[in-house]
Amino acid sequence: MIMKKIVFLTPTLPFPPVSGGVIKSYKVVQFLSTQYEVTVACLLKNEDEQHVDSFLKTVNINPIITATCNIPRTAKNLIVSNLQNIPLNLYRNKSAAFTQKINAVIHQFDVIFCDHYVMFQYIPENYKGKVILHEHNCEYLIWKRYAGIERNLLKKIALLNQAYRIKDYERKICMRADVVLAAPNDISELEKIGADRSKFLETYHLGDDHLLELPNLEFDRTQLSLLYIGTLSWEANIDGLVWFYQEIWEHIKQKFPDIKLFIVGKHPDDRIIQMAAHDSSIILTGFVEDLEPYFQKGRVFITPLRFGSGIKVKVVNALYRGIPCVTTSIGAEGLKVKDGEHLFIKDDAATFAQAIFTLLEDKKQWNYLQENARALSKKYYTWEYVLENIRKAVER
Repeated sequence: MIMKKIVFLTPTLPFPPVSGGVIKSYKVVQFLSTQYEVTVACLLKNEDEQHVDSFLKTVNINPIITATCNIPRTAKNLIVSNLQNIPLNLYRNKSAAFTQKINAVIHQFDVIFCDHYVMFQYIPENYKGKVILHEHNCEYLIWKRYAGIERNLLKKIALLNQAYRIKDYERKICMRADVVLAAPNDISELEKIGADRSKFLETYHLGDDHLLELPNLEFDRTQLSLLYIGTLSWEANIDGLVWFYQEIWEHIKQKFPDIKLFIVGKHPDDRIIQMAAHDSSIILTGFVEDLEPYFQKGRVFITPLRFGSGIKVKVVNALYRGIPCVTTSIGAEGLKVKDGEHLFIKDDAATFAQAIFTLLEDKKQWNYLQENARALSKKYYTWEYVLENIRKAVER
């Protein structure tokens, strides 16, 4: 039997698997490489080039196709993208060199696995094989929600303009793709803009389910501290942390003067750096290879998100590890979780703070959330189901 040839188009090197989207991409590449003949084609950003050799040692794939692409998110580039009538994120992932390399080989492949909507621009109109679109998020919804909380009128208009452009583009590529993989809540949103429900297969962004194999954390061994883990250059994460700092953090400190907030993640935005510079109780750790010491000492995991879409891997990892979590409706969407049973879901500053107070002090409630969170994760959120749907997408 001849193995299918798959090219995996992705906007960044899927390694090291340290953030939600990259974890998912890496898991999918690992799985596909055990079933098919796989070539990864990706753009290299920031320090990606340093990790290429390490990535290739962990997967069984053909030589990788790459091109460097570091186009910043600036007002100038926003204007240029508008002049080209494309969303800013498409422009930021646009490379003539990469296009040339892809066009030279694309027709050799039976399947294109388009990992993220921004890579669809590299699929030629005359490609005759199967196209699988992996929607990491319902992207237009992120920008629409971002516009909804923005107070600056000019910025709000710019964000709504991006949401409109992305919505139009997402509708078109969902129509063009043969199969679309998306989270259940994102499928519903994409249907609303005209996507064909029959093309969809459910998928989830999951984290490190090996965390489920670790023993339970113990309340009495934790420190009086909060833990946040995430990519600190992503605007949704930045906005959430700034909101938490401005609206909630001082109330927490008034009641618990010795409390610490550990923020784990690479490439912190200047706004987050300034927060830590003005408050010695906020500790920026930078990139951390082994998160377990922070899970061990963090008493409460926080995910203050005010916009976004899809399933949040940071929340899933907290459920896996059994560290009680306080998040928002945006942070919990797409998951089969209930407020007060598996985690706390609070959308305003006062109730968010109160949920943290409860978990800092109430050992019984802390243990209750931990037990329920881990049980739910074992039942619904393991990679076996997700990867089976990846296989179905290739085969059907």
